Amino acid sequence: MMPAHQPAFRFPVVAAMDPSTPPAHADTQQLRSIVGGVSDGVILIAADQRIVWANEPALAMHGVAGIAGLGGTAAGYRERFDLRYRNRHRLPEGEYPLERVMAGEAFDEVVVEVAPAGEPDPRWTHRIRSLVLADEAGLPDLRVLILRDETERYDAEERFERAFNANPAPALILRLSDLRHVRVNRGFLEMTGYREDQVVGRSAYDVDVLDGAARRELAVERLSEGRTIPQMEATLQLPDGREKCVVLAGQPIEIGSTACMLFTFADLDGRRSAEKALRQSEERFALAFRALPVPALMATTDDFRILLANEAFCRGTNRGEADVLGRTAAELPLWADAGASQALVARFRREGRLSDEDALLHVRGGAPLACAVSAAAVELAGRSCLLLVAPRAPERARARAEVAAAVAAVMTDAGTITSAVLDRLSHPAPGEGPAEAGPSLSALPARAREVLDLVSRGLDDTAIAGRLGLSRTTVRNHVNGLYRRLGVGSRTQLVVWARERGIGADKG
Repeated sequence: MMPAHQPAFRFPVVAAMDPSTPPAHADTQQLRSIVGGVSDGVILIAADQRIVWANEPALAMHGVAGIAGLGGTAAGYRERFDLRYRNRHRLPEGEYPLERVMAGEAFDEVVVEVAPAGEPDPRWTHRIRSLVLADEAGLPDLRVLILRDETERYDAEERFERAFNANPAPALILRLSDLRHVRVNRGFLEMTGYREDQVVGRSAYDVDVLDGAARRELAVERLSEGRTIPQMEATLQLPDGREKCVVLAGQPIEIGSTACMLFTFADLDGRRSAEKALRQSEERFALAFRALPVPALMATTDDFRILLANEAFCRGTNRGEADVLGRTAAELPLWADAGASQALVARFRREGRLSDEDALLHVRGGAPLACAVSAAAVELAGRSCLLLVAPRAPERARARAEVAAAVAAVMTDAGTITSAVLDRLSHPAPGEGPAEAGPSLSALPARAREVLDLVSRGLDDTAIAGRLGLSRTTVRNHVNGLYRRLGVGSRTQLVVWARERGIGADKG
């Protein structure tokens, strides 16, 4: 901080009360006795500009044992000590506090950093004020420097400044005396788009972070009392006219001796965007699930409590959705044969999947429904679940292709369910031979069969081209040719067709 050239007030020159009294020197011995035991440092300078005395705190603040260590005169002091302002600019000759007081200047407060001459970093921080004592004739007789060691305080403030500026969490500091922002970190500027000069020095009315607070009245009351402001959601007005949703909190702090409020913020926009994307993903999954043309259920893995049931299941078992949701498989009941159902549950818990297991679904008021049950573990809204599909036994081959087509038609990213679930649900049961219907594998050209094998193993066009030494365009042409020959409309259906015939199912 640069010294003020016109301080708010000056220490007065002490003049004699009775002008008839003969002139005399100030009683320096009495002055020494008065200040000898005080904690502030005191340096006395005579009219001939010699340093004539210093108390123990003043010597300690300069790291010297005796008065000679101060240099004896202003020139000697300047040779022994380098003084800088807080902005690290060195004090020029004539601006040292010792020189200023020797020139008869009285100043209220100067803050300087002090280092022994030649040392690059300061050791001490001094807050200095001056006093000029006069003799009985009113003439300047003795100059006094009063020093206070602020090293620890300013070191703590510097540590706080570094931590505040380095903290990635958005924050700003408001001075309580005049409600002006005095600090803002990079996190707040990056989050809001403000420039530093648009915040620092501006009042809380110019940049009102509490304007859109959920509990604004409480926050304003706590701010006026200098008390902690609890976490609350708020909407910040950004300089470009947009708004940003945040969680804010306020903590009273002191910077030096100045009471302030530290505001911290958490950006809610990212979290809300993620939540929105998750909801949309779950909505797409639910839409695809309900559109499946075969009976399907979503249930918890721990107690097999049904969370979702599609229309095909409700229609096939003669139940309404309200009769199914929230009930366990045993309470429903789901299976016509309790013993067989226990074996299915045990296998799922052991292997984490089911594939084309013959089972009988319980039909309310009707004969059991023979089906081929497949199940896979999935996660829904962060919860471990199982997805179960139960196409009627005679329809299993057709059902797999329809499942893939329904998912591909509804899901934005069909690969999400295709890679994680569909492969498990569509994998042929052990011992089941290739399907007889449809075009014959033997009718396909050798290169087309190679491409089909690699497609069914999950390789994309680029990987297939590298594997077979073909161009990507040639591979794409082979895939399109397979679509036409086999009567499928998507890569997913092509994989299902191949897996139905044992192609690529058990290869790496």
